[in-house]
Amino acid sequence: MIFKICLYIHILAGILGLVIGPVAMYAKKSKGLHTRSGKIYFYLMAAVCVSATVLSIMHWSTSWWFLIVAVFSFSFALRGYLATFNKYEGWLKKHISGMLGSYIAMSTALLVVNSSNLPTHIPGVVYWVLPTIIGTPFIIRVTRKYIK
Repeated sequence: MIFKICLYIHILAGILGLVIGPVAMYAKKSKGLHTRSGKIYFYLMAAVCVSATVLSIMHWSTSWWFLIVAVFSFSFALRGYLATFNKYEGWLKKHISGMLGSYIAMSTALLVVNSSNLPTHIPGVVYWVLPTIIGTPFIIRVTRKYIK
């Protein structure tokens, strides 16, 4: 029962994070929608990480790697979120790369976990690298746009 509850929380938080992330990404960069949706995204990432930790511990022999991916993904979000509180030199680059990096990590996890359900014969490694290949140029472009 605990496993199912954690799984449902994990799935719901992940879906909501994947939906609200672009709201923060495309909102005007000022207090308001960007900061509110970004904060919600951060807390959803925390929920994904906590639920993934519980799920991986409960099925350690088959899901130990889930914990590593969850902590890695959340560390990006934490870096990006905390950068906004200490606006020292370089904070904006850390914020952008952290938040967008966490979105790439969450997208990667979604693809990897669901790759067996996809009707293609794409090698598994593609699901691990595709979001990074697509997302890294996006991070570079956004960083150049906001950091002169």
